[in-house]
Amino acid sequence: MPLRTHKIALDPNNTQRRWFTQQCGYARFAYNQALADFKTEKDKGNFLSATELNNRFNVAKKGIAWTQDMDQVVANKSIFVNLASAITNWRKKRARFPRFKKRGKRDSFTTNNQSVEVDGSRIKLPKIGWIRMFESLRFVGKIIKVTISRTAHRWFVSITVDTEDIIAVDISTHPVIGIDVGINTLATCSDGTQYDNPRPLKRYERKLKRAQRRLSKRKSKSNNWYKQLHKVQRIHYRIACIRADNHHKVSTDIVNRVSAIGIETLKITNMLKNKKLAKALSDSALGNFLTILKTKSEARGIPIVEADQFYASSKTCSSCNYKKKNLTLSERTYQCSACSISIDRDVNAARNLRNVAVGHTETQNACGVQRRPQSEARETEARKAVWQQQLLPI
Repeated sequence: MPLRTHKIALDPNNTQRRWFTQQCGYARFAYNQALADFKTEKDKGNFLSATELNNRFNVAKKGIAWTQDMDQVVANKSIFVNLASAITNWRKKRARFPRFKKRGKRDSFTTNNQSVEVDGSRIKLPKIGWIRMFESLRFVGKIIKVTISRTAHRWFVSITVDTEDIIAVDISTHPVIGIDVGINTLATCSDGTQYDNPRPLKRYERKLKRAQRRLSKRKSKSNNWYKQLHKVQRIHYRIACIRADNHHKVSTDIVNRVSAIGIETLKITNMLKNKKLAKALSDSALGNFLTILKTKSEARGIPIVEADQFYASSKTCSSCNYKKKNLTLSERTYQCSACSISIDRDVNAARNLRNVAVGHTETQNACGVQRRPQSEARETEARKAVWQQQLLPI
């Protein structure tokens, strides 16, 4: 039974917005209170469990009157789920030590899923009642988790549902393609299809710079400062929406017409070290696009083959496997000196990734170890000689 999450925009009134803000504050208060207790005891050599932290918070909140009107499940989820997972990640050295939460940053809370009801474009939450949604729940099944979050001026609900098994789609007649991602063109397929990259940050950069300059001139934490801050947040939200909309449309169009996909392995962290390309790479969000593509492909049962990190898909000729030693970024057309083929650089890389997907090009040995030839020059000459022999008349 797969778990699926549907994030839906809410349409609350002023009373409901105020209630959401209070619950976010209560979740943040419980998280920070429990984290302070854990940090104090840790300095003494004692490591408290999530149950002990929750019991301490229950005793401390009795002296605070405003906490009695809040949803108590919100505090329990904040300690047992959020703080407990943060501490576990720190102890297993997967993340650094948890930090205290600040107001207005990633505001969210998780409520009791057993008391939640969904009726068409409405959802019923504990203590607040029915709230309108902009669309109906897409999945059918048992509700496992309900989280309310805020992004800029919009409120969203993320509903995780234990759905039934999805009927498999026949993809046997669909082709295998390779996808080369980039900055100017988001995705170039091996069949020649190209998807443009809207680059929303570049489009709104001047407007964002102007809004941030006005924010810097406001007195910090004043009413005018908060008003201008909300304007800046709305611009960032607009940029994120344009980028996400394009990623979802492109990924959906790709997975609906393929049977297997070959992609390259990208180290985004290393790529961002290039100061000349860092802003453009961040604006493109190539890592997020590949993540969405993998998720949708997995849901439809489409295999994704990732080429080796050191596989030179752009430098290798897709026709004769001749490998160029030097290939600058300014060269947008691949000219092969062995077979004299002239092809678009991105299409050539996509075709090489398609060959990887169908198994025509091996980028790893039988043991799964990365294959690094001892002499690339010797290998290139051998491939060139084989290609010239094939051109000789019989």
